[in-house]
Amino acid sequence: MTNSTICAVSTPAGQGGIAVIRVSGSGAIAICSKIFVPTKEIKTLEKQEPYTLNLGKIVSGAEMLDEVIVAVFRAPHSFTGEDTVEISCHGSVYIQQEILKLLLANGCTLAASGEFTQRAFLNGKMDLSQAEAVADVIASSSAASLRLAMNQMRGGFSKELQQLRLQLLNFVSLIELELDFGEEQVEFADRTQLIQLAEDIKIVMGKLVHSFSWGNAIKNGIPVAIVGETNSGKSTLLNLLLHEEKAIVSDIHGTTRDTIEDVFNIGGVSFRFIDTAGIRVTDDEIETLGIERTFQKIDQASIIIWMIDTTHFNKEIEYVADKIVPKTKNKKLIIVFNKIDKISPEEQAILEEEFLPHVSAERIYLSAKYKKNTEKLENALLKAANLPEIGENDVVVTNLRHYDALTKTLHSINRVIKGLHSQVSGDFIAQDIRECMHYLGEITGEISTDEVLGNIFRNFCIGK
Repeated sequence: MTNSTICAVSTPAGQGGIAVIRVSGSGAIAICSKIFVPTKEIKTLEKQEPYTLNLGKIVSGAEMLDEVIVAVFRAPHSFTGEDTVEISCHGSVYIQQEILKLLLANGCTLAASGEFTQRAFLNGKMDLSQAEAVADVIASSSAASLRLAMNQMRGGFSKELQQLRLQLLNFVSLIELELDFGEEQVEFADRTQLIQLAEDIKIVMGKLVHSFSWGNAIKNGIPVAIVGETNSGKSTLLNLLLHEEKAIVSDIHGTTRDTIEDVFNIGGVSFRFIDTAGIRVTDDEIETLGIERTFQKIDQASIIIWMIDTTHFNKEIEYVADKIVPKTKNKKLIIVFNKIDKISPEEQAILEEEFLPHVSAERIYLSAKYKKNTEKLENALLKAANLPEIGENDVVVTNLRHYDALTKTLHSINRVIKGLHSQVSGDFIAQDIRECMHYLGEITGEISTDEVLGNIFRNFCIGK
């Protein structure tokens, strides 16, 4: 672990009411003492009690730069596990930069992305999965994603993996003990019990791997593709759902030629809406490429909103239906009949009875232009999302790196079970168990490389 003392602005970039500058390392308190003059002269930073605040001023020589409040945290009882000082100054960008210059001039170095959290991991304040959860907490955009990130940061996921690893360690110890007494044909482990243990671990691993499908959706937003004919109102609906003019709206057919995406929160759940090119028969080469992307987005989406212009039914509706409906198997389909302000109740009733009666889908009648019945669509989206309630102790996988390691663990434990049933030699079984432990250790950071750590922490913001 480096002995350097690092500093960075931990609050968002730009001007605000206040800003917080964090300093961490063995020299944090001594360096900050050189530029900080407390209001009460009897108490210097070196003598300040930990977890207390001290009012004073930042000085450059004889010149006062700003009046600040300084908090002191002493190792190992700090976020990083090192001596840490946090300076709360006024939010002027100039003041922030001048304080950083003073810190650098007195021996600090600028922190890299995620370096404070990386030091917390290296100093044993948290494991790697908890460190990754810090970034997820910062990036959370909904109540559900925040709850998942907080569960992981508190160590719920880590505890689950540690228990599995301990079971595997006990498992492999018995197998390897038998190998030591191979010539005596001694059997320390009951094969029936070992098979049951492996099956139990397999069930837990399977649940964790399966949880990624909706854990990832909660974290990144449930993908919703808005599809349909040209000029059916897809872009108008996207703008309405996002509450901003994100997409160009025009009466000209084929205006949208590429996909447009953005995330919006509805009822505490994040949805990633994708406006797509209108589906129709066309000779336009660029528009054709856009339509191909539409079908790709349908494949990637969990929910499909099929927009239909109620004033413009023609033979192309059948063409669009043949393209869309087969792709909605195992997905939630919501059929939205748009522009109902232009049709009569009698015409709407005919639509309800006669349009694709065999297709199972939620049907919403709205006017995107006049914002009529949009709350019904939002309720339909929440119903289609069908997210489970998440308790404080629920363990859900949201990280692709974790999912990959857990999937490999599941493959290895399946080989263990197969080997036990087939009475494979103990050394092969032990190797497969060691593989399981290796992949679980990759998640928590018990087994890690500088390359893995670099990839993880470089995605953090500066100051965290």
